Amino acid sequence: MIDEGRSTLPRRQLGRYLRDGRNEIGLTLEQVGTMMQWSKSKLSRIEKGEKGGRLRELDVRELCRIYEFDDEMMAAMVALAEQSDEKCWWQTYDDVIRKSLNMYVGLETVATSLTIFRPDLVPGLFQTPEYARALDSIYFPDDSPEELDRWGQLRIRRQSIVQRRAQPVAVDMVLHESVLRTVVGTHKVMAAQLRHLADISTRDNVLLRILPFEAGFPVGLSVGPYVILDFGLDAKGNEIAPSVVYVEGFTGDMYSDRRQDESVYRTASAVTRRAALDVVASRNVLRQMAKEFAT
Repeated sequence: MIDEGRSTLPRRQLGRYLRDGRNEIGLTLEQVGTMMQWSKSKLSRIEKGEKGGRLRELDVRELCRIYEFDDEMMAAMVALAEQSDEKCWWQTYDDVIRKSLNMYVGLETVATSLTIFRPDLVPGLFQTPEYARALDSIYFPDDSPEELDRWGQLRIRRQSIVQRRAQPVAVDMVLHESVLRTVVGTHKVMAAQLRHLADISTRDNVLLRILPFEAGFPVGLSVGPYVILDFGLDAKGNEIAPSVVYVEGFTGDMYSDRRQDESVYRTASAVTRRAALDVVASRNVLRQMAKEFAT
C-alpha cells in the first residue's frame, strides 16, 4: 500500500499514467470516482501524486482494468504503487519499470527546463539521426534495422520539446570537450553532429557551453552525466512538482527528488558553468571542430 506522506517520484508517475489512461478513454473524474466508490477529490489527489490517500494494489488493478491497460502496463503500475517513501529517494527503477514505460522520457516530456551535464556523448535530445544510429547499432547489436529505426523515431519525437514553437523546454547544457573529440560513427557523422549543436545553440531556449580540457576538474572530482528536471510554477508561484535529478548509469538509471541531492547537483552545475567557455566561444569551438572533421 502507499501510505500517506509527501509526494514521491513513483507516486507522481503512477498518477500521471492513471490520468493519461483515464483521458484516453474519455472518462471524467466523477465517472471513475463513482466506479471506484471514491470522491472526485480523492481521485484527483491520486492523479497528482499528492498525499491524502491510501491506494491498495487491488485499487490499482481495478483502475487499470477500467482504463483497459494491458498486462505489461498493469504490472508496471503495480510496481510503481509498491515503492515506499524510504526506497524512492535514490533508487534504480529498471527492475520495476517496463521498457514500454520509460520513466525518464515521461518526465522529460512534461518538464519546463532541463539542466544537463554530459562528459561523454551528445545527449539524445540533440543527436543527429546518423550519430544516434551509430550509437544504437553498438548498444543494441541484436536489433534489426527496423528496430533501430524505431529508436531513431523515438529520438525525433523527443527532440520536438526543444524545437516546438509553443513553450519549448529551456535547456542549460554543458558538454565536456571530450564529447566533441570522441568519434561516433565517422568523421563525416561528427562534422554534421557538431554543426547541428552549433546551429541549435542559437535558439533562445538553448544555452550550450563547452567545458575545455584546460578547466580540469572544477568540482574537484570527475562527475558523471546528469540532468536536473524542473516542472515550472503554478499561478501562486509554487512548484507544480518537485525537481528531479536523473543520473544515468551503465547498469541502471537513478532518480532523486530529495532537496539535498538537488542542491548538490545545482552547486556542481553552477561551478561547471563558471569554468566552461561562454556561449559564443562554445559555438565557435563547435564550428571550428566541425570544419576539422569535415576535412
